[in-house]
Amino acid sequence: MNKFSKIELDFIIDKLTNSIENIQTGDSFPTEISILNVSELKAIIKKNGWNFNWKNEFKQPEKDIYKLTIVGNPSIIQGLISLEVKKDHVYMHLIESAPFNIGKTKVYLGIPGNLVAFACKLSFQRGGEGYISFIAKTKLIDHYIDTLGAIHFGGHLMVITTESALKLIGKYFKT
Repeated sequence: MNKFSKIELDFIIDKLTNSIENIQTGDSFPTEISILNVSELKAIIKKNGWNFNWKNEFKQPEKDIYKLTIVGNPSIIQGLISLEVKKDHVYMHLIESAPFNIGKTKVYLGIPGNLVAFACKLSFQRGGEGYISFIAKTKLIDHYIDTLGAIHFGGHLMVITTESALKLIGKYFKT
């Protein structure tokens, strides 16, 4: 029996960029994604503007937390994603842009798209053929269909298939 988290994701795909893009200058910056370590968790708290309890997420052994940073600037986290590799796909538990990348004063565009593309890439690497799934808030189901090419699977379940995954990966992980 599959056990899905009850958390409904409500991230907004602001723009599918080739990397992340500074709103003020339009400059793009290459990014990298790596595993979040325990010492970095100290600053990822509600007091610093983060919305989710990433410490609790970190404690769950079936989940891995990845951070998005700009190449050459690994100490400033641009966004986080919590993923679980399942038998046939990757499940996306949580995704969040850094507090300075949310709202009208955000610094960079493309954070959520970049992280979702990474989840698709991980799915390919782990034998899931690019498939990822997540639970969406009702009001954002059409947004994910339009921006990510996700399929509404019923209820709040969204699935990104191989074809859409390849498009996202091609956008963010050019070789």
